[in-house]
Amino acid sequence: MDSGARELPVGLLTLQGDYAKHEAAFRALGCATRGVRRPGELEGLRCLVIPGGESTTMTRLIDRVGLRGPLRDFAAQRPVMGTCAGLIMLAAGLADEAPEHGVRPLGLLDCTVRRNGYGTQVDSFDAAVEVDGLPGAGGPFPAVFIRAPRIVRTGPGVEVLARHGGEPVAVRQGHLLGLTFHPELTDDLRLHRAFLDLC
Repeated sequence: MDSGARELPVGLLTLQGDYAKHEAAFRALGCATRGVRRPGELEGLRCLVIPGGESTTMTRLIDRVGLRGPLRDFAAQRPVMGTCAGLIMLAAGLADEAPEHGVRPLGLLDCTVRRNGYGTQVDSFDAAVEVDGLPGAGGPFPAVFIRAPRIVRTGPGVEVLARHGGEPVAVRQGHLLGLTFHPELTDDLRLHRAFLDLC
């Protein structure tokens, strides 16, 4: 990526969810950020994060403001990271999900996920996971799982970067990165730095 592109801001989908913690992480890495609530706000971004939150609400708001097509177009050209509900939105499909629940993934990342795959809020947990390709030293990543989805299928073009209990929890397909956990809820910036390296 040329030096001009490196100066572009990191986009944060700010319709709903925990985008503020991502913003703090990128600013700690010296990156400007910009919120995205409308299609035109995708212009001039370096990359985009779809944060955790509530995937039903996120689906409704994406469609209400006309972001579905523009998000798909953006992801064809630029890196996108989805964390927790953001991964659900990136996914190709959902497992065991009734259509009336209202979640419509963007169909960008060739994997199938199960919402709340680890249980409810009271089943949230932390775990140290080994993540391939993390920049710098530091050992396992301190992953925070909150009502986390489970990845139940990955396509042939999807690389599994990390597992917990034998199951994928971090995957990459080209310049798309999907995490079942919340990297922004730790002081460890290595995954945000790795995402910037995809640009």
